[in-house]
Amino acid sequence: MAADDLIADDPVELGLDPQKVAQLMARAHQEVAQGLLPSAQVAIARHGRIGATATFDRARQDGTEREATGKTRYPIFSCTKAIVSAAAWILIGEGRLDVSRRVVEVVPEFGRNGKESVTVEHLFLHQGGFPSAGFVAEDWENRDRRLRYFADWRLEWQPGSRYEYHPTSAFWVIAEIIERCAGDDWREFVRRRIAEPLGLPALKPGVDSGADRPIADFMFLGEPPGPEELARIGLSDLNRVAVDEESLLALNRPAVRAVGVPGGGGIMTAVDLALFYQALLADLGSARARVWKAETLREALTVRSGDHVDPMLGYRCNRALGVVIAGDDGLQNFRGFATANSPQAFGHGGAGGQIGWADPATGISFAYITNCYDRNFLRQARRTIELSTLAAQSLA
Repeated sequence: MAADDLIADDPVELGLDPQKVAQLMARAHQEVAQGLLPSAQVAIARHGRIGATATFDRARQDGTEREATGKTRYPIFSCTKAIVSAAAWILIGEGRLDVSRRVVEVVPEFGRNGKESVTVEHLFLHQGGFPSAGFVAEDWENRDRRLRYFADWRLEWQPGSRYEYHPTSAFWVIAEIIERCAGDDWREFVRRRIAEPLGLPALKPGVDSGADRPIADFMFLGEPPGPEELARIGLSDLNRVAVDEESLLALNRPAVRAVGVPGGGGIMTAVDLALFYQALLADLGSARARVWKAETLREALTVRSGDHVDPMLGYRCNRALGVVIAGDDGLQNFRGFATANSPQAFGHGGAGGQIGWADPATGISFAYITNCYDRNFLRQARRTIELSTLAAQSLA
């Protein structure tokens, strides 16, 4: 069944409160209407269907920008990590991938420059020790070049000793591991084992330049927060966000889109992302899982990062195998969730404040995506938290 056929006529059908859903949509529209964002898309789902979805767009006055619609796909950046991780979970459930193994046992070319002790689990938990390792996306199709990257990368700290977010490097290796364990191109594996069974073809990483559904180009807007705004929340002179704008804007290039960067190259609609999380919820609670084994999902969605903390703000990172878990320590907001989410809620955010999550306690999944990075990262973070809060509180 196509994603469009899974949109309910009324949120009441799914046990959602129409007034609360309307408040969610109004909040998603707010900063587009104010001119702070060019466009945004939002979807909330339950019981395997979309309860409500909307696309908000502010076309440029010169008329050169095509208006975004519900068919428009958006870059979801690191929300992609949940989908690629979910592909690996299938292999784990089938006994073809053991996360306790050292990466070098699966990808021997990786084992140089002290990286021999890095485990597969370290990659998912951002504990591999090579967060800044570089990779030119267009080189992925050249096997010799990609293996040379893996071999040449050097450790910045001892694997397993700390947590530091690996924006893309670890997931390039995870993609290689999927290929070696599955015997198939990792993008084809995602298409065949996840996207097709779920009826969500856009989940397949790698966008054909000839695709007929429009893609919203990514951009940067706004100014960074000033010293007074930072001081109000105790950050003082800390320049927390060192975003490489050029790297993010690279996803506007057709050649990069075609690769399907495993750590951040997904391009889809909010409906696609929300229904992906619905599928995880369904298999998590089913006796006979359709795509994933319930037992495997429970293992994959268990916090494995212990007391490791985010080095920027000092909160416990709560990492499972490729996704973040809300937790019950009162720090859910720092992880992109709402305090109204249950401790078991899981998901992943993206560079522009995008968010996708599911909550086993309520059966709600939620997706918010935009084609803009707001340079005021405080405003961007507040937006994500407020949207997650409204979504988590939307039950009738």
